[in-house]
Amino acid sequence: MDINLTTPSLLFPAITLLMLAYTNRYLGLANTIRILHKDYLVDRSQYHLAQIHNMRVRIRLIKEMQIYGMLSLLLCMVCMFLLFAGWILAGKIVFVVSLVLMIGSLAISLVEIHMSIGALDILLKDIESSS
Repeated sequence: MDINLTTPSLLFPAITLLMLAYTNRYLGLANTIRILHKDYLVDRSQYHLAQIHNMRVRIRLIKEMQIYGMLSLLLCMVCMFLLFAGWILAGKIVFVVSLVLMIGSLAISLVEIHMSIGALDILLKDIESSS
């Protein structure tokens, strides 16, 4: 496979958009946690504890998604440097590692999405049990 400077640069828009989406997920979750904290101080129910556990795991997952995504972007830049310097084999290896990190980031994102659905399920169960 031929690889040149434009190959890793194709990932830049995708990675930056993913990082923006990850940051938005983090900010939305942080806001929800602040609201949940206020509610928990008023009513210390099992529902709140279940939500808190779910959100703690989701925050960790979002942090890992961001770390893998940023490492992927960093390695894309290193790959471009290596290709520019004429070290084609090293550039290819770094590019493959960058792709693996992006795949890892996306896989963790799928897990986090599944967890967010679990958080909604906890909310729905609480509504059902109170009616």
